[in-house]
Amino acid sequence: MVATEPIHLAQELIRRPSVTPEDEGALAVLEAALKPLGFECTRLRFDDKDTPAIENLYARLGTSGPNLCFAGHTDVVPVGDRAAWKRDPFAADVVDGMLYGRGAADMKSAIAAFAAAVARYTQKSGKPKGSISLLITGDEEGPAVNGTVKVLDWLKSHGQTLDHCIVGEPSSAASAGDMIKIGRRGSMNTRVTVKGIQGHVAYPALGLNPIPIMADLAARLSSWTLDKGSEHFEPSTLAFTTIDTGNAAVNVIPATTSAGFNIRFNDLHTPHSLMRAIESIGREVMREKGGEIGFAFSVSGPSFFTKPGIFTALISGAIARITGKAPEFSTSGGTSDARFIKDHCPVAELGLAGRTMHKVDECASLEDIELLTRIYQAVLEDYFAKPPRG
Repeated sequence: MVATEPIHLAQELIRRPSVTPEDEGALAVLEAALKPLGFECTRLRFDDKDTPAIENLYARLGTSGPNLCFAGHTDVVPVGDRAAWKRDPFAADVVDGMLYGRGAADMKSAIAAFAAAVARYTQKSGKPKGSISLLITGDEEGPAVNGTVKVLDWLKSHGQTLDHCIVGEPSSAASAGDMIKIGRRGSMNTRVTVKGIQGHVAYPALGLNPIPIMADLAARLSSWTLDKGSEHFEPSTLAFTTIDTGNAAVNVIPATTSAGFNIRFNDLHTPHSLMRAIESIGREVMREKGGEIGFAFSVSGPSFFTKPGIFTALISGAIARITGKAPEFSTSGGTSDARFIKDHCPVAELGLAGRTMHKVDECASLEDIELLTRIYQAVLEDYFAKPPRG
């Protein structure tokens, strides 16, 4: 059944407990909605020796250009303490005008809204003079190794081009369409290990306790002002996420301790420049405190910025036509798979408000889901009436 109303499809998607890396039938639900619209659906399963296999979907309506792609993910984060939820996180209950469930905000409702928007658009205008595609991964909330990156590689190897892309992440602030994300800060995770000398606590001078060394390093990194922001981005941040020693003995100075921290960085930095600066701070601590400090870096993606132009103006104009207000352009927030897509085509993020994403009792208002559906339809109408170039 082709649904021009998004709520039912959103509920069916939420009822699939697709916690990364599991699919649990979520992509099949979406395929069943897209195929009656004429989409050619290709399931793409990728694996890696160090990460779980992931199911992905690329669906395309049309064979010619321009190709407007909608990108998103059906995987969700774990529910956490299920007992803390007032409602079953996978029941997709509707209560007082709100749709509850894991993925309601991030971002199964947006996927449903886009599918419904395509159904309405084709019902009104017929097939587009070009192509509409959906790139849906099951790996956005996970390592992001076997998802969007590999689908993009597959598209390139098969001669398929994306001309423009909208990512349906919960990018709005208070209601759908009040904000468009046109960039994101980069993200880098670091694991740091400090090696000392194990010893007896009664004779600390005969050992070298790595914990005070780690404490000094953590204090210096935490107090480091990376920058004060740039023209398009808020200030970069560094936050420690864990410090681990694993020492169960009360009378032994441990030999090692480790910690982890994340940096969200703007366009004033590159991953390499940050690595050099962090290693320099580490060497300074070693000179003063002794021990051995080692760093292991993992870059999720650099910062990116989509310069406002014809494409962003088209999206903004469609939003204004539906809501009566022009959206704010923003680069705030975390990372998304737009960091990979930006290397292939202009990309912007447009979705629901993100106030409840990843939280207990995650939810989205039915009114907002309908509003987003109308916005997506307006974008489709304007895009294929006069496709942007560049």
